[in-house]
Amino acid sequence: MQVSERHYSEPVANKTIRVAIVTALFNEKITRALATAAETELRLLKVNPEKIIHLTVPGAWELALASKKILAAKKADAVIAVGCVIRGDTGHYDIVANESASGLTQVSLEFSKPVMNAVLTVENITQAEARSRADSTNKGAEAARSLVELINSLEAAGLKI
Repeated sequence: MQVSERHYSEPVANKTIRVAIVTALFNEKITRALATAAETELRLLKVNPEKIIHLTVPGAWELALASKKILAAKKADAVIAVGCVIRGDTGHYDIVANESASGLTQVSLEFSKPVMNAVLTVENITQAEARSRADSTNKGAEAARSLVELINSLEAAGLKI
């Protein structure tokens, strides 16, 4: 597993930022661990807990639509999309993995808002468990750190979220 050598730890500069954590419930044990780590990391980075909202959807396919609805309704300024797609015996994995990633990117660009992709795309449950452990290698926590770093960088450049 590739782990970033960086560990961003600067607190969020914009204390009014609202973050939605949208969690796919397919492979729920894994996705709940990712979402929990994302929220924990946001709190450590001083995102106001009252400004963190949660929404669940059935699977990774629905993450883009839910993210779009949240941003369109101005319920959040940024999204962390959490999911887990494990390769099976058919090509369905490739479709779901690719299209969920593409959809999340499209939503981010359409709304000019950060949409962090914390959707695991793995070969097996062992890989998923390794990426959702309750430590600094958790990909949900990594997405939260990346989100706060992006927000701080944009804000420092005078680019409002």
